[in-house]
Amino acid sequence: MEEIEKLFTLIKEAKYTVALTGAGVSTLSGIRDFRGKNGLYKEMDAEKIFSIDYFEEDPSFYYSNAGSFIYNLEEKDPSIVHNVLGELEKQGYLKALITQNIDLLHQKGGSKNVIEIHGSPVTHYCLRCSGVKVGYDEVAAIVRKGEMPKCPKCERILKPAITFFGEGLPAEALRKAVTESQEADLMLVLGTSLTVFPAAGMPEYTLRNGGRIVIVNNMATPLDNRAYMHFDDLEKVFEGLKELL
Repeated sequence: MEEIEKLFTLIKEAKYTVALTGAGVSTLSGIRDFRGKNGLYKEMDAEKIFSIDYFEEDPSFYYSNAGSFIYNLEEKDPSIVHNVLGELEKQGYLKALITQNIDLLHQKGGSKNVIEIHGSPVTHYCLRCSGVKVGYDEVAAIVRKGEMPKCPKCERILKPAITFFGEGLPAEALRKAVTESQEADLMLVLGTSLTVFPAAGMPEYTLRNGGRIVIVNNMATPLDNRAYMHFDDLEKVFEGLKELL
């Protein structure tokens, strides 16, 4: 608890704290990560699910495999990590939250300034027809019936506004993420192995500008030796922070 108290003091005294989150923060909500010990990569080709080339060839592969963890999000509740991050923002300690996640749980946890660097399933659109956008709830209902959402104009299968492998990140989200990372004098790096770029490069912006990073992750990361503090148990750390808030 002494180290967690030290972390809380660090957060309170920082002028501009930003968080970067990965799939590990959502495992406590029952959403599997990709590269962890029980990650999706252990039993399926996750890169194939989120490949733009494969989606254009066979969109049914995405919808049949992603249905269980993308389109049942209403059944998932924010974890203590999501809730405490939301409270840190509410109390003015956390200025922005950059997430690699596409599960919308940060918003459920109360975070307002969320930068979704890998896109979001909130919107689905047609790759052919401009202006066609369908919301998450409508699409989720279709997918849960074992069907796929279609463009009302051309009948093409709609794609979620999630960044697939082979696509560029949302330009505005990337710009905001870089700006916030550069501004931060403290970055909390939570539940990410820092292996997927350019998201994994965000802590570097903070470090280059003289800021500190704190890593909380149950697997090693390339920046462990440059972290001001390091923890491996997200739940324990955030239970401690909740008591201190």
